Amino acid sequence: MLRPLRSALPALLAASLIGAAATAPLAPAQAGAAARAAASNSGTALSVEQARAAAVRILDAVKAGDAKARFAQFSPQLQAVTSPSMIAATLRTQPKVLSYELLSVRSGMSGSTVEAELTTKAGKRVVFMVLNSSGKIERYYIDRADEASSQVALQFVKAISTGNFITAQSFLSPGMQQELTPAVLQSKWLELQRETGSFVKVGRAVEAETTPDTHLVLVNVQFNRLADNLYVILNSENQITGVDFPENPAGPS
Repeated sequence: MLRPLRSALPALLAASLIGAAATAPLAPAQAGAAARAAASNSGTALSVEQARAAAVRILDAVKAGDAKARFAQFSPQLQAVTSPSMIAATLRTQPKVLSYELLSVRSGMSGSTVEAELTTKAGKRVVFMVLNSSGKIERYYIDRADEASSQVALQFVKAISTGNFITAQSFLSPGMQQELTPAVLQSKWLELQRETGSFVKVGRAVEAETTPDTHLVLVNVQFNRLADNLYVILNSENQITGVDFPENPAGPS
């Protein structure tokens, strides 16, 4: 059965979701600053020129749809939760990248961030990447501010349910990305299925509550023993700042 809709937004914002506190909304410039600050913990920094060269290699592989090159460009932590075949499958579902433009490349004391605009068959999209001292991707996120919150939440849950935990992490705000690595998302998803049974399918996504700064979306997910709602909180930039994986899923009545 479905959990009854509650006035959940204040409680979910006040509490820690998946063990991480919900964060305040970030404007694009603030989000980039947060990513740059996070990058400062990842080792000896690349020079701007080295970071730029690494970004070009990464974006060339994206444009070419080269799954093996994409896999090699992930940090060891990201490689642990994916494979070239999974990356190839993900690339087939995404609009083809026609060209790209580097908007900014910055290096801090021990990390680098890159902002780029991709031109795809579906339009333009801005992506932010955090690179480690080897020029590998530690994490990234995509500007989805112009999409419907319910669709962003739905895409996030679909990514998790298909095992695409790196893609799923890209929907999170920079602050949440530091707490919820792909490995943590994978662990939470597996823990949930120990209670609910194996995943069957993702159902509808409904925007349940909205404030000027925050959206609460309920995404229905069916498992082989029950169905339940995942509560997804997004900020005004459609970055996910909280997810409620139910600790005690509702069983059949």
